[in-house]
Amino acid sequence: MGQTLRDQVPAAGSAWGGWLPPGIHPDPRPPDEADVVVVGGGVVGWSVAYWLKVLEGRFRRHGMKVLVVERDPTYSRASTVLSVGGIRQQFSLPENIQMSRFSASFLRDINEHLGVPNEPPIDIQFQPSGYLFLASPEDAAKLEATVQLQRDEGAQVALLSPTQLKEKFPWINTEDVAVASYGLEDEGWFDPWTLLNAFRRKATSLGVHSCRGEVRAFVTTANDPTSSAAESTRIKYVHIYMPDSLEYQPVACSIVVNAAGAWAGKLLEADGLPRRLCQPPLPIQPRKRYVFCWHCPDGPGLSCPFLVDTSGAYFRREGIAGNYLGGMSPPEEEEPDPSDLSVDHDYFQEQLWPRLARRVPSFESLRVQGSWAGYYDYNTFDHNGVLGPHPRLENMFLAAGFSGHGLQHSPAAGRAVAELVIRGRFESLDLRRLGWARLEDGEPLREAGVV
Repeated sequence: MGQTLRDQVPAAGSAWGGWLPPGIHPDPRPPDEADVVVVGGGVVGWSVAYWLKVLEGRFRRHGMKVLVVERDPTYSRASTVLSVGGIRQQFSLPENIQMSRFSASFLRDINEHLGVPNEPPIDIQFQPSGYLFLASPEDAAKLEATVQLQRDEGAQVALLSPTQLKEKFPWINTEDVAVASYGLEDEGWFDPWTLLNAFRRKATSLGVHSCRGEVRAFVTTANDPTSSAAESTRIKYVHIYMPDSLEYQPVACSIVVNAAGAWAGKLLEADGLPRRLCQPPLPIQPRKRYVFCWHCPDGPGLSCPFLVDTSGAYFRREGIAGNYLGGMSPPEEEEPDPSDLSVDHDYFQEQLWPRLARRVPSFESLRVQGSWAGYYDYNTFDHNGVLGPHPRLENMFLAAGFSGHGLQHSPAAGRAVAELVIRGRFESLDLRRLGWARLEDGEPLREAGVV
């Protein structure tokens, strides 16, 4: 099976130093110019870069120059590698279901897409155990309606009564459960680091450039003293600051893709961008989420799904030796301070453990073995990704705000943005509703399935 997620994630407060995966070395300095600058080298950013090179295909005699800028190529604080690696079809928004179906197909044939000649095959260690959502009597009708939507979109999801639930998973306490939904196909979890690394390797093999640095400023046509006030502007240069230095490199560019994850909103506050053209602000903020690992020899076995409780607590199996990991999003008014990735261990004892033990009685005797914290790129407006062009920054495209489901939607989101850049329209999936217009119109697309 190779390394597990827990083998790869540092303990809270530790660092990975200067370690980088073998075979991938970002350039020491950015180039002077690039056709497309992708800001953010997480799984979404690298997916965009990969699809840009794939889709340009034979239509360009000389391939476009794509540059991915990542401030921490060790990924010690990256949302991608600190996630729990789930993929599911069970969302409440058609676009999210469609992206999950696209991504599931992509991952199923990952070596056809991301395989690199003369390198070993990619094994993302997919565990097809499905998601299991439990609903209370108050939420039963809503869950049943959502499952019907998922089925209409082609997802294979079963509804289970409490009796059926107990028969299939006898270790579950079904008290207060009115109905459950269980994913029968294309659901489970996989290794996030392997997918990120596969996108990086393939994109690099296709000619994508990368560098370590941070984009802190822009030069736009609005900065030209001869230009008059306008309702839009174009980005001419990005300023990439070198690590631990005041030095920066201006990079001339035609397109900028904002895939900065939890810091995508902050990027639009950078120097050089006219404030009046960046309103309303992009409502994406970093939100800290804890993940805890525990051992319970009498816990659920190989049939254990990715369970999402009525209380919001979740867990899944980790390997085959009685190990599990899980967590829970806090109420809005109890959000932890996102300024660092320290873990509040009292949160497990006081909030998570009681909910886990109530649902799975064998978890009364669990033993905590580790923990970490990671970031959601949380869209406070409606918990959904923002995909598409910025309305007033003419050559900026957005791919951020997925609120915890960016990893699983990265293949679809990356292709969608690449289609917009190269062909000027969505082709694989119609994701227009996920664009900026809903922010300005004040019409959120609510996603109920945020875990």
